[in-house]
Amino acid sequence: MTMDDPAGASRLILWFSPAFPTGAFSFSHGLEWAVEAEDVQDRASLQAWIEGVLRDGAGWSDAVLISAIHRAARAADEQALLETAELALALQPSLERRLESTVQGEAFLKAVETGWSHPAIARFREAWRDPIALPVAVGMAAAANGIEARAVLQAYLTGLAANLVSAAIRLAPIGQSDGLRVLSALEPAIAELAARAETATLEDLGGCAIRSDIASMRHETQTTRLFRS
Repeated sequence: MTMDDPAGASRLILWFSPAFPTGAFSFSHGLEWAVEAEDVQDRASLQAWIEGVLRDGAGWSDAVLISAIHRAARAADEQALLETAELALALQPSLERRLESTVQGEAFLKAVETGWSHPAIARFREAWRDPIALPVAVGMAAAANGIEARAVLQAYLTGLAANLVSAAIRLAPIGQSDGLRVLSALEPAIAELAARAETATLEDLGGCAIRSDIASMRHETQTTRLFRS
């Protein structure tokens, strides 16, 4: 399935919609602290923050992991699946970011199993007993359902950006109109990253979104919080 395939496109829209029960709405990826610290104050600073996350932070890392899991699942390479699943957990830079990824990962795969069960997912469940990071769950589900890597990468990165914009609107440095402008402006970056990640390997992992990582650590002790991360 590709984005040109109606069934595949509909499935991806559903999987990354607010209605899909992953609990994404309860996480801000450190953005809540960034707003309090005034790193994010308006549309321009929000756009810069999210683009940094996409290009140099969890956006890029997750996209590479999704691509690697997708290839390993298509090849039925169990060792590569397990090693990448372990790496995805090890890459989380803070306790809250690990919570964010694993809570959503477990919920995402459980929801996919409920509506779109597949023997490959069941075999992975039997082999991997530790928490499942979100990019691992997404890559596994997409491969099992015959959805091409580029399509799921585009959908995943768009969903990540949209969730951060939604969090920013609730935190009030921007309104809905500016949120839509940010998402529109990020479309070229998302398309570029999805294309790059499709052929990327684990050797391409790396990032430097240091302020975002610090934000996720500082959020743990933030006095007033709306979000879990």
